[in-house]
Amino acid sequence: MLNVIINFLSPLISGSVKSALSDEEIIKKYLDTHDRKYYSVLYDRYSKKVFGKCISLLKSESKAEDAMQDIFIKILLNLSKFSGKSKFSTWVYSITYNYCIDVIRRKKKDPSVLMDNIADEYDPIEEVEDQFLLETNIQRLKVILDEIPVGDKSILLMKYQDNLSIREIGDMLEKSESAIKMKIKRAKLKFKKAYYLKYKD
Repeated sequence: MLNVIINFLSPLISGSVKSALSDEEIIKKYLDTHDRKYYSVLYDRYSKKVFGKCISLLKSESKAEDAMQDIFIKILLNLSKFSGKSKFSTWVYSITYNYCIDVIRRKKKDPSVLMDNIADEYDPIEEVEDQFLLETNIQRLKVILDEIPVGDKSILLMKYQDNLSIREIGDMLEKSESAIKMKIKRAKLKFKKAYYLKYKD
């Protein structure tokens, strides 16, 4: 059964499917017909993005490839559960982030990897301006993101790379908007602390 699903996920020629169709339209056509050419369009649209996020979090190309395959199997098996309340891309990123964080948590056997258990080590009153992150040299940005806890890294990527709203992140993590704002605030603090420890200039 698994081999059948994996083969199903292989990139397919989807030239006959109009690229102008929205994700939601493609999903409806797939659910109505179960024609895999429609699913292949979704795969083509999101596989590179999902792979990039997996590499960013798992730091291994082989692990990222395995994770991407598992994630798309999960998407395939749960496509009928996509409610449309959020954008399909948000739903895909939610599955991706949660899967990768779970992989890291299991590997480290450390519950602190989970976003909900990140310790509040710094004064939460201090505010770090968005510009501090946005104007950071791209190479240094990558270095520091790899040095802070994966939960903090994930929520910063959601906010600043994926441009997700506070509400969208809250929906993904099943947390209130105020809780998400605090998590972002703490993550920015940790980023700033790590930056100044690494780069004294």
